[in-house]
Amino acid sequence: VAYILSGLPESIVAAACARSGQRVLHVDSRNYYGGNWASFSFSGLLSWIKENQQKTDICDECEDWRKLILENEEVISLSKKDKTIQHVEDFCFADQDSAEDVEEAGALPKRPVFGASGAEGAAQDSEKACAPAETALPEAESREPAKAAGTEPAIAVEGKDEEITSENESSHSTAPGESTLELGKTEAVPSEISAQEPKIITYSQIVREGRRFNIDLVSKLLYSRGLLIDLLIKSNVSRYAEFKNATRILAFREGKVEQVPCSRADVFNSRQLTMVEKRMLMKFLTFCLDYEQHPDEYQDYENSTFAQFLRTQKLTSSLQHFILHSIAMVSETDCSTLEGLQATKKFLQCLGRYGNTPFLFPLYGQGEIPQCFCRMCAVFGGIYCLRHSVRCLVVDKESGRCKAIVDHFGQRISANYFIVEDSYLSESIGANVCYRQISRAVLITDQSVLNTDSEQQVSILRVPPVDLGKPAVCVIELCSSTMTCMKDTYLVHLTCPSTKTAREDLEPVVQKLFNLNTGKETENEELEKPRVLWAVYFNMRDSSGIDKNLFDGLPSNVYVCSGPDSALGNDCAVKQAETIFQEMFPAEEFCPPPPNPEDIIYDEDEVAPEESGFDNSPEAKPEPSAEESSSGGSTAVK
Repeated sequence: VAYILSGLPESIVAAACARSGQRVLHVDSRNYYGGNWASFSFSGLLSWIKENQQKTDICDECEDWRKLILENEEVISLSKKDKTIQHVEDFCFADQDSAEDVEEAGALPKRPVFGASGAEGAAQDSEKACAPAETALPEAESREPAKAAGTEPAIAVEGKDEEITSENESSHSTAPGESTLELGKTEAVPSEISAQEPKIITYSQIVREGRRFNIDLVSKLLYSRGLLIDLLIKSNVSRYAEFKNATRILAFREGKVEQVPCSRADVFNSRQLTMVEKRMLMKFLTFCLDYEQHPDEYQDYENSTFAQFLRTQKLTSSLQHFILHSIAMVSETDCSTLEGLQATKKFLQCLGRYGNTPFLFPLYGQGEIPQCFCRMCAVFGGIYCLRHSVRCLVVDKESGRCKAIVDHFGQRISANYFIVEDSYLSESIGANVCYRQISRAVLITDQSVLNTDSEQQVSILRVPPVDLGKPAVCVIELCSSTMTCMKDTYLVHLTCPSTKTAREDLEPVVQKLFNLNTGKETENEELEKPRVLWAVYFNMRDSSGIDKNLFDGLPSNVYVCSGPDSALGNDCAVKQAETIFQEMFPAEEFCPPPPNPEDIIYDEDEVAPEESGFDNSPEAKPEPSAEESSSGGSTAVK
């Protein structure tokens, strides 16, 4: 199986194929994993910005590869220019004194990336410098029955006081909202810190501490009961990553940011709501959990919007705002009543599994997730080649099937199946495809949008549309304990479906929440807001929902994956990956868990048909890497 580009759907399918015993070659023209799902250090992001601002056509200097094409074959040329990123604009608002001669510090921790040699570098993925302490959380007893130890691997989630390791149990505790920082030590944050002035951060400090940043191109969270979490647990890929619980849900109402009570405890401890509002909210949320059992409550409003339905439920305007924008997180004008009830139920079902909110965030950024599946593929024999572009697909004229690819070295590589991201398919065969766009902004700020006693907060905020016809904006704010930004700063991601350029879509929201003034003469109202130190805006192609049939003349054994979508979760990518895998191998299980070491049976008399770890038969399994052997990997399973 040949894969072109290493985005999340491609990486999941590659891991599933390698796990089922297929031979996998995964090539990517970029020099990093993940495609538009990747994460960058600060200097890496600056290079990415420069590359996308100065796009040039790649000249095809050598035509010798055409000699590899036979008379009964034809080629489908692949695009040489990435057109998925547009309108990239970056701005620096921090003091830029002597920033030109500053370089990134080399000794700071860096997100590990294994090399193109496959499993060879996967053994280093656990050696993360200054990694935070991890705790294995069981599932909430109120949601699922207790399971026998070892039957399901837990997600490693940071910052839960009831699950602190025994070594630190007597001397350390982690309060909700606080996190385990570097070297596994907890730091108590004094309550006075929110009243202090934020520390002045210069641009030279950001550059110097650039490797502390892991900046995602696409901003997403993982629903604790979503398809991706289920897949990570089922396949045991979760052992390659660590997660932090999103600590709070915020709302923007009447020009102010406030915290939204979500769980039962939050509701009854809230000082924002009156006792009557608390009862109203709990009654409505209880109804949403099993709304299918009470169709008479909503049948008359099935053709109405969810916002109109909420107005009939004896809810105050503040409760309607919280439910619509912070719990269901749906559009006020386009979402039907049933869609709103489904979204609310999904939110409530995810509460309590790993914390007080439904969401998890992977430490070191969203770009870790594609790499986790790449590691699994490499452990089971997959081969990875970065900086390796593909010129064309070679198609047999008689059968209409794709037989091979030709790379930029002029090598012809044969395979039975080919998985390609849609950005590689040229406009000549994709003339019928209509793409949407996503508006993205990434900010580095000096304080949180809502200061509390704890600095270490992971927050999600949905800002209602600023004007009619504008979309709502999803804001995710990350603290330094997520290992995505340096100390005393926050990393803020803004995302919405595009109507214009990213800056035109998102700057009005940025101005409402943050201080963009670089000078000292600012109004008192602006001084109260977090100050933006650096910002970048860009538009990204949203190709979710594309159909393979929209591409003219595409062979039946070539499958098309899409890039990131504008949704908060990752369900679209997981569904797409499973669909493609089942079409290729309907008799195989999708991403089965690797067996426990004690279940492995070694037959000394059996001679493996190959030593390289590749075989097309599903029974043969590749030799594990050194890391996999030490952490419970498997091989030669019978």
